Amino acid sequence: MQFTETAVIGAYLVKPEVRADERGFFARLWCQEEFVARGLSAAFVQCNDSFSSERGTVRGLHYQVAPYEEVKLVRCIRGAVFDVLVDLRPESASYLRWVGVELTADRGSMVYVPGGCAHGYLTLMDNSEVEYPVSQFYQPAAERGIRWNDPLFEIEWPFAPCRMSVKDQSWPDYTP
Repeated sequence: MQFTETAVIGAYLVKPEVRADERGFFARLWCQEEFVARGLSAAFVQCNDSFSSERGTVRGLHYQVAPYEEVKLVRCIRGAVFDVLVDLRPESASYLRWVGVELTADRGSMVYVPGGCAHGYLTLMDNSEVEYPVSQFYQPAAERGIRWNDPLFEIEWPFAPCRMSVKDQSWPDYTP
């Protein structure tokens, strides 16, 4: 696997090494040894799958507060998404910085989201699906969110969303 650092400390674009032949291809999507060798969490306890039928759907930006911060390994398995993470770790040198990357089923790249970062995405195509293991079990009382257009972050989305949940529209402005 190839790991490329992003502007958010501890977040990586992860590209599987694909071995192709006349039958198709093979690729490892996760290897505990490779993640641990880079000091990354490799203990996933749950795997989530999210499908959106309409282009322009926003999901997020979500996170869980201590002690339930989630590490995620996000992969688009159908369609395409603009995946965003925001560093909410006050001790981080990249605190309040955001990163956005395009993930597509065709390319197969993934994003490693460290704990303490908010995460969400905008679907770039109809019928897009995202799958991601997480390091913590979901704790409803620990869930928080950032509105997609919170002025503090000035996230540069590819286009304005057309669909999102009432909950995601209603998150208050983030207060550092």
